[in-house]
Amino acid sequence: MYLVTVDAEKCEGCEECANNCPVSVFEMKDGKAVVAQPDLCEGCETCVSVCSTGAVTLSEM
Repeated sequence: MYLVTVDAEKCEGCEECANNCPVSVFEMKDGKAVVAQPDLCEGCETCVSVCSTGAVTLSEM
């Protein structure tokens, strides 16, 4: 199982994590990415690699 988080202060709302996540973990709310379905995360790290601000982090639980 993986823990994916978004630092709202770093998130610029570009939607790259939401648009590139193959399992739709993210949603956009109030112009920021939020982790809507954390249990779906497969740990592929796509979200981390496309986030230009480093707002998305992923760790194994």
